Amino acid sequence: MPNKVLIVDDDPALCEFIQEVLVSEKIQPHIAMDSTQAAARLQNERFDAVFLDMHMPSLDGVELTKRIRSSGPNQSTPLVMITGDSDQKVMRHAFQAGVNLFLFKPVDRSRLMRLLNAADNFIASRRVRFTRIRAIKDVSIESGERRITGTSLDLSVGGMFVRSSATFPVGSTVNVGLELQAGKPPIQLSARVVRVCGNDCMGLQIETAGDEETRRLESFLLPFIRGENDPKSLDIRKPESSKSVAGRT
Repeated sequence: MPNKVLIVDDDPALCEFIQEVLVSEKIQPHIAMDSTQAAARLQNERFDAVFLDMHMPSLDGVELTKRIRSSGPNQSTPLVMITGDSDQKVMRHAFQAGVNLFLFKPVDRSRLMRLLNAADNFIASRRVRFTRIRAIKDVSIESGERRITGTSLDLSVGGMFVRSSATFPVGSTVNVGLELQAGKPPIQLSARVVRVCGNDCMGLQIETAGDEETRRLESFLLPFIRGENDPKSLDIRKPESSKSVAGRT
């Protein structure tokens, strides 16, 4: 279960009910009844999940979602939209903004518990996706007519941190060739530069990859993430702690 949850809703009774259920499940609830104040808090404080009402004065749920997803420590935090509206267009608009799950009114305990279990599964899947394994693998990185080479310092299903002969500016879209195994063709990925450190290190977020490329990367990483393979093999060392990983992209 998520451990620290922010509830953003201007309905005191609903906030109190959700709070009581969360406390009974040993989850730490925080309440914000003003969405503008919640937006400021979400820029500085990390939560395991955020519940936000669709209809609020000042910032509504969709606008608040866009702000959360644009910057700050909760860009990848599971967002749960509380709404009584089941219109498909409204739901699609919320999904496009970055909402992950919906909690439909009227909210009762069983419905909320199902939602918490779904949020738990979602958090677990994202943990697997973003867990980094320290791995030294050759990479080539291209943008336009420029091509540089280097090595990965760590890898995840969602991105990598590389040391290279040069860097590209933050925001650049690049094509990456990742040589996972000797004798096999490199995995070809499209990524975005999201962090640059000094003159020779970059954080890359994978944006697109073919089904086969994704399968190869997952097949390589998941046994190490799950502890099924010895992390000392294949130039692999133990995963970094969550604290040190958080400093990377």
